Amino acid sequence: MTKHQVFLGLGSNLGDREEIIRRAIALIHERVGEVVRQSSLIETAPWGFESDHPFLNGVILCETVCTPRQVLKTTQKIERELGRRKKSTVEGQKSKVEYADRPIDIDILLYDDLTVDEPDLKIPHPLMRQRDFVMIPLREIQS
Repeated sequence: MTKHQVFLGLGSNLGDREEIIRRAIALIHERVGEVVRQSSLIETAPWGFESDHPFLNGVILCETVCTPRQVLKTTQKIERELGRRKKSTVEGQKSKVEYADRPIDIDILLYDDLTVDEPDLKIPHPLMRQRDFVMIPLREIQS
């Protein structure tokens, strides 16, 4: 089976942020594929909304046999297991995003050199270049 490289962005601003990210990485390693690189975690202010809770953010590189859709479904399940209750959208408006505090957020940033443009799955992540909290850890682990 062909292995694919998927870069995932992780963020947490509720609860024991470092422990939640550690648990997310362990579950990704178990269910998505081998985590071969992991960036440092950086603390950042919330992006796109106001909150008193700063984020911890990092990026991992995972080798996977999963398709992008399988990676999405698996990471969303991991988010729910770790306490995430809803995705950041205004009810009934998928195009309008409303961000909120959350125990974990896992985003697919890159999957090989693939481009996907579906309503619920966009690769490369369309906002990653606007976000230092993604680009700094991503550059740290990209070869």
